[in-house]
Amino acid sequence: MSRYRGPRLRIVRRIGKLPGFTSKVSKKTNPPGQHGSLYNKKLSQFNIRLREKQKLRFHYGVNERQLLNYIKKARKKKGSSGRLLLTLLEMRLDNIVFRLSFTPTVCAAKQLISHGHVLVNGRLVNIPSFSCQPKDIIKVKSSSVSQNLVRKTLELTDNALIPPHLSLNKDSLEAKLIGLVNRKSISLLVNELLVVEYYSRKL
Repeated sequence: MSRYRGPRLRIVRRIGKLPGFTSKVSKKTNPPGQHGSLYNKKLSQFNIRLREKQKLRFHYGVNERQLLNYIKKARKKKGSSGRLLLTLLEMRLDNIVFRLSFTPTVCAAKQLISHGHVLVNGRLVNIPSFSCQPKDIIKVKSSSVSQNLVRKTLELTDNALIPPHLSLNKDSLEAKLIGLVNRKSISLLVNELLVVEYYSRKL
């Protein structure tokens, strides 16, 4: 998606926690806007599905066209379209860089990758949407600039849990994608089936 430059906590207050978007938590409980208190009224099914879709867009940093393309890919595969959709999004390089705690957000991961700080299987990859595969090796470029950028973030997130489908050597800043992500280890609270339902009329 085009980079969101507005107040991030405003989005969090509206649709819920978005770990890939911001780690900040709003002290305000009401949704933003003059009539935020009206939000407690029952939402329509359309608005509920829309909210779940927006969670994916902001958390993973994808635009409408990209998300629709992932939906189409998921529907072509055998299995649960919702689960496959999440797998496709989780396997993006920018998301994996974020899940490794190399950056505090997915947006920061996009910048790290775009500026040429990340290698995949020994080759420089500067495309945040690059789709990783099991057994891929993700490594921070050996330059002091690249290494320092990531080590500073790792120091701040020392207690962060690395998901079980990833392994990380913090000394070499090298990680391996062991397998596909498990649904339980996805950090975003979202009902992916409602997202598939939202797009069902558009396909």
